[in-house]
Amino acid sequence: MDTTNAAADGFEQLAGETWDLLVIGGGIVGSGVARDAAIRGLRVALVDRHDFAFGTSSRSSRLLHGGLRYLAQGRIGLVHEASVEKCTLHRIAPHLAAPLPFLFPTYRRTPWTRWKLSIGVRVYDLLCGQRNLGPSSTLAAAQMVEKLPEINRHNLTGGVRYFDGLTSDARLVIDTLRSAVRHGAAVRNFTALEAAETAPAGWSCRLRDGSSGREVRATARTIVNATGCWADRLPQSRVRLRLTKGIHLVLDQARFPVNEAVVMAEGSRILFAIPWGARVILGTTDTDYDGSLESVPIGADDVAYVLDVANRAFPPARLEPRDVLARWAGVRPLISKRPVKKGTPSNTSRNHQVRMPHPGWIDIAGGKLTTYRLMAEQTVDLVGRHLKADLKECRTAREPLLEPSAAAFSGVLPPPVTREAVDHYCQQEWARHLDDVMLRRTSWHYYHPEAAEIARQVAAWMGQRLGWDDAAREAEIARLRRATG
Repeated sequence: MDTTNAAADGFEQLAGETWDLLVIGGGIVGSGVARDAAIRGLRVALVDRHDFAFGTSSRSSRLLHGGLRYLAQGRIGLVHEASVEKCTLHRIAPHLAAPLPFLFPTYRRTPWTRWKLSIGVRVYDLLCGQRNLGPSSTLAAAQMVEKLPEINRHNLTGGVRYFDGLTSDARLVIDTLRSAVRHGAAVRNFTALEAAETAPAGWSCRLRDGSSGREVRATARTIVNATGCWADRLPQSRVRLRLTKGIHLVLDQARFPVNEAVVMAEGSRILFAIPWGARVILGTTDTDYDGSLESVPIGADDVAYVLDVANRAFPPARLEPRDVLARWAGVRPLISKRPVKKGTPSNTSRNHQVRMPHPGWIDIAGGKLTTYRLMAEQTVDLVGRHLKADLKECRTAREPLLEPSAAAFSGVLPPPVTREAVDHYCQQEWARHLDDVMLRRTSWHYYHPEAAEIARQVAAWMGQRLGWDDAAREAEIARLRRATG
């Protein structure tokens, strides 16, 4: 699958036939829909106005989890659904679903008591069908201190240990798209849906190439709006969203030495310290947001809040803003059932919604990274019912995402910085800009302290492959700076 020329030639292909399904949005949900539909025998195309995984799907906490917090809120169905999917992803994509133990310290006079969590984590294991990624256990205070010597010991009563999974969110999108293409899907980034009108065959869509400005007409029998936090901005959409912002900070592991993920409770909210190779990810916030979706700002108050929580949980750390090596912020597209925001963002449901407000137009919104496969299955089921098609059985819960040999440059940790890897991303994974590689194909920008120097080297390699002159290379470096604030 060489995509070097596909970026130029694939645009005309979109107008060359009638598609059973056109997916708008190349995040994790849209990618999952395209893969499922292609495996089940539909002719499917997918387009995204930006790069694949440009939005929320590359700006998450990188966790595959059932959501212990949702269990405390009584959302048993959501936890069961996500817990099963977490284990399913570990089965079909083990290279992108690494088992990760979590330590949850408990303290006197807090909402998170040791006895409640002890029951909770056992229920959590049961909701995975008793096939969780590792067994849960209850820890005494001394055991918690042994595992976390710098933990705040004041009123410490012990805690629990349970398992979820660590992924690379954008890599999961790219590998899902690679699988979709292997099964016959046509996918194209930097291609915008400008208009969609009903037509005898279903929908007539005007698509625009982001580089050249060229436009074509594509015909699709059905359309799936899988644009995430942009889902309520398409004229045909009937989605109502509540957007919330979450920020993440990256530290050196030597500066914040945790070998297992740690839950840091802040009242009824919880934040995480997540080990990520030689780094640790701290996050996340959960605040209402109504700003730009292309560039989500991280304010000094956001950083101070996360560091303050971490410093209270680990008093010897004394973290300061200068300790932050990198940061990113994402927007959660939560389903809103009311025109006015009520309750805290953390209490807003993470359930998803699949609806057909117009014949052949399907909105899918809400949900979680962990449940994307199930969301896709339900969406393609609805497509099949609308088309009155005799679809093949859904196989996405058991068919491997990629063959092991195809995952050479894929995993939960960034691969080594090499020209071979950069050539692979340009040839095989639709990378057209420097930030496509540095942020979404690799996470090199977030992981390496010398990210600026690496970016210049990668720009040189990409320039040789894609024909950039000196001015184009500098423009790509400036583009990366804008993308990362």
